[in-house]
Amino acid sequence: MLSDAMTGFELLQPTTIDDAVELLDRHGREGWVLAGGYDSLDWFKDRVKQPTAVIDLEGVKELRGVRSVGGGIEIGAMTTLTEVERNDSIRSRYGLLAAAAAKVASPQIRHAATIGGNLCQDTRCWYYRYGVDCYRAGGNTCYAAAPEAMNREHAVFEASRCVAVSPSDTAPALVALDAEMVIRNARGERTVDAADFFMPPSIDIRRMTILEPGDLLTAIRIPETWASADFYFEKVSDRQSWDFALASIAAAFRMDGAAIAEARIVAGAVQCVPRRFERVERMLRGEGRTAAIAERAGQLATRGAEPLGKNEYKVVLVENLVKRAVVG
Repeated sequence: MLSDAMTGFELLQPTTIDDAVELLDRHGREGWVLAGGYDSLDWFKDRVKQPTAVIDLEGVKELRGVRSVGGGIEIGAMTTLTEVERNDSIRSRYGLLAAAAAKVASPQIRHAATIGGNLCQDTRCWYYRYGVDCYRAGGNTCYAAAPEAMNREHAVFEASRCVAVSPSDTAPALVALDAEMVIRNARGERTVDAADFFMPPSIDIRRMTILEPGDLLTAIRIPETWASADFYFEKVSDRQSWDFALASIAAAFRMDGAAIAEARIVAGAVQCVPRRFERVERMLRGEGRTAAIAERAGQLATRGAEPLGKNEYKVVLVENLVKRAVVG
């Protein structure tokens, strides 16, 4: 008998959202939602997560596609990243999200991976994922925070015990676009601002999102607020594909002539949640997109950074990414 085999589970395949929600409610913490499967199967193979029931959403057609809603759009959570990247409406009106989706992993993965899965994936911190008893896993220490630790990819802002970062490439873009997440459970439906969907470790160190057992992310709604704005997205990683961000920037600008009327600037992979630079946004109002203003914006963005032993380079990355976003 193999001692390192993947733990057995019951595979359940609903065909409607109602059925999926009922199954999640029935199985509670023992249930696991399977979307594209790329993050899930890693957890199962490493035997860190051992659900008794896996709810496969592949057959729930209601969760797929891009629809017009109230002047904006709604994207089903099971819509693949390739569909998001290539959708004409997203490309023409919300190009920031299309650009972010195009930077996830590799083309082969984007064909199967979903936007909902990209948003809900767990952190990639290897200490946590390899099963050590860190804070996030229920222990009493953060192994990555030690000076000699392997923390090159970890947080430089607002770490609270845990220094892991959100790995989602699409999350900063959706926060910048003022998107809303649509969540269903057995008690009904609710919407949550994208900025509030991700869970700071200071509130709950065991979760990356606000989703509770029984909750299902069904859709992402993007209002027309930022439709056809000036967008900038850039991701820095060790490799051009199949790699997670070391830092990324998602920015949206509404212009009044040569002056910035309103801005959204959000960084990824530098904090446990997507980091919105609200002070920078306020500073930019009424200013032009000049090199001098960009310099001020970059310096302001990095105030309060607290790098770890091996990731001080991220502070410079953030400064330069913000400067490049402002100049365009």
